[in-house]
Amino acid sequence: MERVLERILNLLAFLLTVDRPVTAGEIRRTVAGYERDSDEAFRRTFERDKDLLRSLGVPLRLKSVDAWEVEHGYVIPTDEYALADPGLTDEERAALWLAAHMVRLGGQAPDPAALFKLGGTPMAAAGEPLAADLGVTSQHLAELFAAVTERRSIECSYRGTSRRLDPYGLVHRRGHWYLVAGQGEVGVRSFRVDRMSSVVIGDRAGAFTRPAGIRVADVLAEAPWEAGDDPTDVVVRFDPEVAWWARRRLTTRARITEESDGALVARFPVANPDALIGWMIGFEDHAEILGPEEVRARMLDHLEGSR
Repeated sequence: MERVLERILNLLAFLLTVDRPVTAGEIRRTVAGYERDSDEAFRRTFERDKDLLRSLGVPLRLKSVDAWEVEHGYVIPTDEYALADPGLTDEERAALWLAAHMVRLGGQAPDPAALFKLGGTPMAAAGEPLAADLGVTSQHLAELFAAVTERRSIECSYRGTSRRLDPYGLVHRRGHWYLVAGQGEVGVRSFRVDRMSSVVIGDRAGAFTRPAGIRVADVLAEAPWEAGDDPTDVVVRFDPEVAWWARRRLTTRARITEESDGALVARFPVANPDALIGWMIGFEDHAEILGPEEVRARMLDHLEGSR
C-alpha cells in the first residue's frame, strides 16, 4: 500500500509541475514507481492510478501534445484543480488564524501551510494564543460520530468486557472524549472513547430510538467525585471564608443551603469518595463532612494516616 501511495503522489506532483500535456511513455520514464514494469504491467497499473486520481477529485484530462493532434498526453488544468483565492481581508485572515489556533485536536496546532494557501498568516502569528486542547484524537472518533448521527448500534470492548451500545452522543470534558450510550437494562452510561477497543459499527441505520429529552452532557459527571457507579449523597459544611470557592466548584447536582453567618451546607452525589477527599483536603480546617458516617470516617482515616 505504501508503494501505491508513493507512486500516486509522485504522479500527481509530476503532472502539477509540468505546464503541458505529457504522454504515458514520458510518465513511465520519468515518474518513480513505473520504471520496472513490463508494457502490459505498466498499462494496467497506469489505468488503475488514473482511476484513483479521478475518484479523488483530481481533474485529469487527455489533450493533444502537438498541433496535428496525432499524439495525446495527460494534464491537470490548474484552473480546475487550484484553490481559488477567496479574497480574504487582513482582518478576516487574522480571525481565521485565531479560530484555528484556539481549538486543537490532540494538542496539535494546525499546519500553517493551509493558511498560507489562503493568502498568508497575519503578523499576530508570531505568538501563541491560549487554546482549548480537545484531547488525543481516537481512531474511532469519526466512526462514533457517524454512528450517533445515523443511530447505528455498536459493539466494542471496554475495560476487558464486551458491550453492545446504542450511542446517543459524544461529549468532550477535561481533555477526553466520552460516548454517552444506552446499554440495555443497565441504562444510560458514559464511556471514555480512548479506552474503547475492537469497535464495530452496526450495518443498520435507525437501529434504535434516542430517548426523548435526553441531554448527553447531563449524563457525564461534572466533577471527579461524581464519576462512577452507585453514588451516595454526601453532606458537607463549608465555612464562610471558603464558601465562595466551594460554590464555584460544586456542580448543578448539589443542593445548597446558606447559613446566617455565610457558611454553606451542600448535599451532592458522590460516586468516588477518594476524589472527594482529595478536593476536601484543599480546604484544610474550613470544611467538614457531616455525613454519611462511612464517608466521614474515611476522611478522618485519611487525615490520621497522613500525620
